[in-house]
Amino acid sequence: MSMVTRTDTQLDTQSPAPHVADSHDLIRVHGARENNLKDVSVEIPKRRLTVFTGVSGSGKSSLVFDTIAAESQRLINETYSAFVQGFMPTLARPEVDVLDGLTTAIIVDQQRMGADPRSTVGTATDANAMLRILFSRLGQPHIGSPQAFSFNVASISGAGAVTIERGGKTVKERRDFQITGGMCPRCEGRGTVTDIDLTQLYDDTKSLAGGAITIPGYNAGGWNMRLYKDSGLLDPDKPIREYTETELHDFLHHEPTRMKISGINMTYEGLILRVQKSFLAKDREAMQPHIRAFVDRAVTFTACPDCGGTRLSEAARSSKIKGISIADACAMQISDLAEWVRGLDEPSVAPLLAKLQHTLDSFAEIGLGYLSLDRPSGTLSGGEAQRVKMIRHLGSPLTDVTYVFDEPTTGLHPHDIQRMNQLLLRLRDKGNTVLVVEHKPEVIAIADHVVDLGPGAGTAGGSVCFEGSVEGLRAGGTITGRHFDDRAALKDTVRKRTGTLEIRGATTHNLQGVDVDIPLGVLVVVTGVAGSGKSSLVHGSIPAGAGVVSIDQGAIRGSRRSNPATYTGLLEPIRKAFAKANGVKPALFSANSEGACPTCNGAGVVYTDLAMMAGVATTCEECEGKRFQASVLEYHLGGRDISEVLAIPVAEAEEFFGSGEARTPAAHAILRRLADVGLGYLTLGQPLTTLSGGERQRLKLATHMAEKGGVYVLDEPTAGLHLADVEQLLGLLDRLVDSGKSVIVVEHHQAVMAHADWIIDLGPGAGHDGGRIVFEGTPADLVAARSTLTGEHLADYVGN
Repeated sequence: MSMVTRTDTQLDTQSPAPHVADSHDLIRVHGARENNLKDVSVEIPKRRLTVFTGVSGSGKSSLVFDTIAAESQRLINETYSAFVQGFMPTLARPEVDVLDGLTTAIIVDQQRMGADPRSTVGTATDANAMLRILFSRLGQPHIGSPQAFSFNVASISGAGAVTIERGGKTVKERRDFQITGGMCPRCEGRGTVTDIDLTQLYDDTKSLAGGAITIPGYNAGGWNMRLYKDSGLLDPDKPIREYTETELHDFLHHEPTRMKISGINMTYEGLILRVQKSFLAKDREAMQPHIRAFVDRAVTFTACPDCGGTRLSEAARSSKIKGISIADACAMQISDLAEWVRGLDEPSVAPLLAKLQHTLDSFAEIGLGYLSLDRPSGTLSGGEAQRVKMIRHLGSPLTDVTYVFDEPTTGLHPHDIQRMNQLLLRLRDKGNTVLVVEHKPEVIAIADHVVDLGPGAGTAGGSVCFEGSVEGLRAGGTITGRHFDDRAALKDTVRKRTGTLEIRGATTHNLQGVDVDIPLGVLVVVTGVAGSGKSSLVHGSIPAGAGVVSIDQGAIRGSRRSNPATYTGLLEPIRKAFAKANGVKPALFSANSEGACPTCNGAGVVYTDLAMMAGVATTCEECEGKRFQASVLEYHLGGRDISEVLAIPVAEAEEFFGSGEARTPAAHAILRRLADVGLGYLTLGQPLTTLSGGERQRLKLATHMAEKGGVYVLDEPTAGLHLADVEQLLGLLDRLVDSGKSVIVVEHHQAVMAHADWIIDLGPGAGHDGGRIVFEGTPADLVAARSTLTGEHLADYVGN
């Protein structure tokens, strides 16, 4: 009896009951209704790799980013004091019933890095900060502290009296101060200087009263024009070419001065200063098209002659370590810089060198060793920007964190995807929860858990179609499961070229004097590993314009007021059709103009600002969210008012405007293009802020298809597209080529490569190891030769 008892005791000590703290191994989501989600409930295992998949627009980002990650960040922000929260972005609680088991979320998304000219790869990753400390300690001659090597810090000196309380008395003392910065004084740390073409600013044969200023927005009678005409400094009736030297200085270079003009206190300043502030200080990509065209005409950007484009002062460039200045170090390819740092043996800065070495090695590990630290961050593609953001997390000692990735393989060659998979698995194996939104089967295959959303996109999506293992997904009947093992076959016959586009001696970025003949009248795919020079060849040697329609990866910008109808120009013919049918003016049918509801100003919702807490948006009671005045909604076209038209999907609108009373050929043509790119389910008035990355990419493609041109250049059109959507894209590319267009696609997706008539492969590596043509010919020849990395992966893909 005692023997049995002893054995029981031994068993108890060997397998104790699990601690209650170890039972929290799931993230539970119940009743998620954010955007198009329909009461979604899922249980996600912690410390595992979970991939969320589904067609573009099915609700993946709504569940992962807008629900799970957003609530995690909101709860963390709430731990700070109200004072600190006032400086942080305010986040509303997502539309969800229960969110349980959340951990700290670190989001690594595809948002482009800011296009501020002062932001570079080095400043964005802290590599520059470490280099500056290194040069301030070891650089010879010694010129000062780390800020003496910063191109964002200007050198300042000054003197003055300061008042000090000492021993109960107030004493005045003279103090001098001096800050030594590394900023180039001529270009102010931007690396470029602007040269303004005065002939594009004004016509010197005319007077101010005669409309001499030709800048957009300087209209006769407008305030911009009256500022100069009524200033009293200039003769408004005198042609500009007859101005004296003083008058010309006052007109172009006068420093800002407050004065009364036309009875109103205004700041008068020279025209060139005004142009620099209003146009040159802004991001070019954010400008309206006509403003951008003016800036391109009037302004030329050239490398600063004083610093040679390095942004640094002469003193900062003179201090060197082993013959290398900080400007030289930042201009090196990062993989070469890592080797240089590895060769420095200085015990006094050993911890700094180790940290810098790790950061630079992380670049190479993640496939970005071909970049340089002085590369402006605004020029990085979405995939490159996302991987740059990953660098600070690779060596992090944090565990039990939720990492959230948005398509981390965007812009990656199949050769690089394997390396990205290893990084994701490494983050998981450290004890983290990894959530990945992804379409590529190579990434889905490594998942511990898969959540498939759908079944369709937009209102046809928002439900969980499958939850479980990869094997279960393969066997399941969902769209993703059915397409998981799809492989595009090589064509039996390829189209014959109708002409040739010759490129000779291309040297943009890392291209090494490339000569290539691009066939016209066929589907050409330009491929190669990330950083091999594909975009440099295509965008650098085939300029947009003159019959070339170029569609890059630039993100669509849009506010809550922007929607597919406004972005594509569809609203214009619709407003005119309503106006003609009802005998009123078109401006009434715009929620951003005269037809807007006066209570909500056409937004459809009323915002209440609650300081550091999330603002509350309530549906406008006056227009009930329809955005228009009640009187405007009395006007109809084909039996519908303007708010009802904006609420219908593209497919239904195509029918509506195609025949009958509402027949509008201009609107019908735009709608047909939207349907062609697979956006038939989008409603015309859906805010752009609610569209997924893949939907935005296709909306942009549909808009550019309206442009007249014989050559279409597309940069990674499969970004954000599901396997099923890629088939539709291939059909669209075929229709473009069959209609007589030439289509050149920069792409990594094997299905697009297999479908091509001609392939141009760049490489063999990235950065200075690339920039050469390693293959040109048909996909079948590339597969048969297996002579390049692309050839090997394409052969594996098609099963050869």
